[in-house]
Amino acid sequence: MYSKSGGLDIAQKIVERSLTTNLNVVSFTCLLDGYVKLGDINPARKIFDSLKDRDVVAWTAMIVGYFQNGLNNDAIELFQSMLTVGPKPNNYTLAAMLSVSSSLASIDHGKQIHGVAIRSGEESSVSVGNALVTMYAKGGSIQNSRRVFDHVSWNKDTVSWTSMIISLAQHGLGEEAIELFEKMLAIGIKPDHITYVGVISACTHAGFVEQGQNYFSLMQNVHKIKPTHSHYSCMIDLFGRAGLLQQAHNFIEKMPVEPDVIAWGSLLSSCKVHKNVELAKIAAERLLLIDPENSGAYSALANAYSACGKWDDAARIRRLMKDRGVKKDQGSSWIQIKNKVHVFGAEDGSHPQKDVIYITMAKLWKEIKKRGFVPDTDAVLHDLDEEVKDQILSRHSEKLAIAFGLISTPENTTLRIMKNLRVCNDCHSAIKFISKVVGREIVVRDTTRFHHFKDGSCSCGDYW
Repeated sequence: MYSKSGGLDIAQKIVERSLTTNLNVVSFTCLLDGYVKLGDINPARKIFDSLKDRDVVAWTAMIVGYFQNGLNNDAIELFQSMLTVGPKPNNYTLAAMLSVSSSLASIDHGKQIHGVAIRSGEESSVSVGNALVTMYAKGGSIQNSRRVFDHVSWNKDTVSWTSMIISLAQHGLGEEAIELFEKMLAIGIKPDHITYVGVISACTHAGFVEQGQNYFSLMQNVHKIKPTHSHYSCMIDLFGRAGLLQQAHNFIEKMPVEPDVIAWGSLLSSCKVHKNVELAKIAAERLLLIDPENSGAYSALANAYSACGKWDDAARIRRLMKDRGVKKDQGSSWIQIKNKVHVFGAEDGSHPQKDVIYITMAKLWKEIKKRGFVPDTDAVLHDLDEEVKDQILSRHSEKLAIAFGLISTPENTTLRIMKNLRVCNDCHSAIKFISKVVGREIVVRDTTRFHHFKDGSCSCGDYW
């Protein structure tokens, strides 16, 4: 009661007076809830360590506390201790640990948890099944995600179907996602508002504009679901990615709710891709009225100018950004090798193996050019010599991560790269060539979707 009403200090004093060693699990979890909300997990761990009889609820509560505070490694360490000296994990524990794996996009760790779930008989529980679908998808293995969904015997609910639909959409399998949605309707499972976010996103990634509009109407007229900001943003993205920028803008202006940062940001991103500077200015101005410190708005507008060769305007926006003290989000890519995450920035020279990474990438760069690759120097959004642009392109963060992955893993190993920004046109084209040259599948997750590169092509069909 005290922890939930904000009186955490009072609760702690009561605990201390009643001797922590006699604290029951219910009291512990209530206290933990209070500490988690405050973002202060250390006192909770002290209480956990002092408990005499730590049952599965206490262990799970502590693991969830770590996860919710972003302390994934601590959650993993505690779970390993639980397997050694603690009680048998239940479905809630395993679902929490699979969420940790999803957060880290760690397939290897997730597979270990999957093994525990199979041995403990919890694989067929709804919470674990749903978490497995999401974990494999976020780790880049949509095949395993679909395998769990199709073959594990569990009572799938709306969340299960929705998770699979969203996963397929994010991996560029829009038609499969739509097929699954139609099957869901056919067997009588009612979609919710999140399901519709998933299926409209599937239409977006597949370029099915008319079908996306039909689902937007179906949601309201048949299932009586009132659109949220998320649905409106999906529709803006649907039009924008297809190059229907004016239609996207008109949709925003007619929305019955006030457009938010995501709505204007979606339009701005599409304007940058399709090089519509005039509409980009409108979107950026409206976005900055809502969020003046939004670095993405400045960057996208500057990049839109650069893409059209308007270097002076691009420089002006970047100066404005600097004068206002707005810091740009730096692009980075990372790859996990043997339980260690290696992070790379563009032209990164901080990695201990930087020399061999650069040599490997230089050889690849030369080889893919021989195979017909032409660097897209328009992707370098600064007014520089072509030779300098070429070198910059060869050292984009995802390319360095790929080079490191190639020298750090056995042949035929799938490389899984994560990126915090949208993959640029040049990297997308280059990785297609690299996948063919090295004979490997390369999976890249950017801010919106997964790209599966194999044998010189990408799962997105060059539509992203």
